[in-house]
Amino acid sequence: MTLLPVAGPYSFELSTERFRAFGNDLANAWHEGALYRVTGGREVRMAAARGGADVEPLDDETRPVAEAVLGYPFELEPFYAFAAGDGILRGLVETLDGFRPPLSPEPFETLVTSISAQQVSLRAAIAIRNRLVDRYGGPHGEHAIGFPPRDRVAALEEDDLFALGYSHRKAQYILALARSEVDLDALGGLPDEEIHAVLRALPGIGEWTVDWFLARHLARPRSWPAGDLALRKAVSRFYRGTGPEDLSIEETRAMGDRFDPFQNLTAHYLLTGARAAAA
Repeated sequence: MTLLPVAGPYSFELSTERFRAFGNDLANAWHEGALYRVTGGREVRMAAARGGADVEPLDDETRPVAEAVLGYPFELEPFYAFAAGDGILRGLVETLDGFRPPLSPEPFETLVTSISAQQVSLRAAIAIRNRLVDRYGGPHGEHAIGFPPRDRVAALEEDDLFALGYSHRKAQYILALARSEVDLDALGGLPDEEIHAVLRALPGIGEWTVDWFLARHLARPRSWPAGDLALRKAVSRFYRGTGPEDLSIEETRAMGDRFDPFQNLTAHYLLTGARAAAA
């Protein structure tokens, strides 16, 4: 076993729940209790272990990817101290103790995934994205396939993506992103507001998409995707109770101030708690 240790509370089972909740993801494949992802042409296996996760192979190239996918960058102790003062969050923390939201380690993959999920269910989005990965993906491991590299997607035509199940409009958005001159790797050095400005200048990328990019790729603590329908429903469920309607986007956005500076972790705990309650 090659241990990738983590400081503080950690639950491998809860932190990888997302990879089982919406169907099998070919780029982040779940198989017999372990998560597989292709990194640098090699398939990496991640499994539960005391004090962290068993990661094989583990080296300087695979370590940061495994840490991101397993949610290691999130620090839970300050959030848990904050949550102790909120009755709803306190209950969610007790139920989801050790949950660290998984991060998407590649910016292009993150944005394509969000475009895929615009106005469709996450199960449908994963199914369509899987066709993209299967047809145009990078190296194949035993269980996972590398997400298609940006330059390969840029060389495709609109009809290539339409044949996979993307609408013509989404195909246009993905190709515009792939062919743009935006240095996606450099975005991490910018403040949230500038990232919004850069990405929202591209076709098909709006506030919702950038909010999730900040939350699920860069782990920005104050990212609060108020326009996300599932988050609005979760906030309504836990904080409005039996109200006649879900909170509006504006009401949900205003609620974010209540959770400052832990909006990102709060959003993930509310969403995961809502799925657990509905199961």
